[in-house]
Amino acid sequence: MALKYQYRIFKESQRFDQWWVWVMLAAVTLVPVYGMYQQYVLEQPFGDEPMSSGGLFMSFLLILAVDMLFMIIRLRTHINAHQIEMFFFPFKRKIVQWAEVDKAEVVDYGFVGWGIRLFTRYGTVYNIKGSKGLAIQLKSGKKFLIGTQKPNDLIQFLLARDEAQSIPDLS
Repeated sequence: MALKYQYRIFKESQRFDQWWVWVMLAAVTLVPVYGMYQQYVLEQPFGDEPMSSGGLFMSFLLILAVDMLFMIIRLRTHINAHQIEMFFFPFKRKIVQWAEVDKAEVVDYGFVGWGIRLFTRYGTVYNIKGSKGLAIQLKSGKKFLIGTQKPNDLIQFLLARDEAQSIPDLS
């Protein structure tokens, strides 16, 4: 009789939902909107050395594009018995087989900023918020970290995975 032990799949999806991020983005977006209002509607120059109305409109479109980018950015993590998959949409997708992993542990990495951070002590950090993540060191020596808002669930997943790995196959 074969003894099978199955542990669950770990899934997480994160996005920028901090209220203060959206307040800052809104404030920055309103600057060219007010400038366009002042120059188009009130017909008064915006500032001491005013930008052209076309320049203000282009600034608004650029800032709006950044706002839209913040709306669509997602950090999706999917870990199962075979692999770790991280998708920092729309920038980076990484799939690593467990056979390539030397070490994986949940750590408090402190504040390094949000987004994709290069050259940290954990290698490349992919995070949206917080300071906890899955630090992964590959057998090749490369390192990276995936931020998480569910550190306890991730720890439980890793413990169950380790336990399942230690159970011999009796088939």
